[in-house]
Amino acid sequence: MVKAETSPDGASIPMRTGCTAHKLAVLLVIVAGATAEADVHTIAQKVDEHYNRLRSLKARFTETYRGAGMERTESGTLWLKKPGKMRWEYRSPREKLFLSDGKEAWFYVPGDRQARRAPVRNLDDLRSPLGFLLGKTRLEKELQGLSLAPDVAPWNAGDTVLRGVPRAMAHRVSQVLVEVTPDSSIARILIEEADGATTEYRFSDLEENVPVADQSFHFATPPGVEVIAGDFGQ
Repeated sequence: MVKAETSPDGASIPMRTGCTAHKLAVLLVIVAGATAEADVHTIAQKVDEHYNRLRSLKARFTETYRGAGMERTESGTLWLKKPGKMRWEYRSPREKLFLSDGKEAWFYVPGDRQARRAPVRNLDDLRSPLGFLLGKTRLEKELQGLSLAPDVAPWNAGDTVLRGVPRAMAHRVSQVLVEVTPDSSIARILIEEADGATTEYRFSDLEENVPVADQSFHFATPPGVEVIAGDFGQ
């Protein structure tokens, strides 16, 4: 559509309103995209700053796996300590232990006759990338294509959900959703694998800079238990 405007000398000046509207729409999209990118960067930077200042962290966790027509929910307590130390104590519905001293990782079910061990660098386990919670790497570096996920409802009202793909596990994981609280803590992580299975971690009762001995991240093999190397599985 072409409309005419009048110049100061009275002459008519044709104006393509459709073209102008299109340019305005494109400009608004560009501005919105730049604003979203800036928001993501700011949120990620605050998360980095929050966890980089921590030395240790304790939290309650709930882990829910959905896949292959089944759903499994487990819960327990998580301890993290710099650099790269993790201890996952599963309490319900059965006891399990996953721990790492930053170099080796162990998985053991009390009462079993075997304990599994693997070098952290070779570990293909969904729990292992969570080491970035203590500033192991930057969030934007850990998750490529980090962006807002406005289509995903947060667990807690007022939180912000981000999405990205973990660089270290791009062959296995299609996307990761990270829920960030207003105080820049991570409340939830949902990992979607390439086959459609999902593993969700929810964190609560966070305690920062709690005292925890390094010995808590070393596995003492019980008498009669065989140590084998291999994948831990889900």
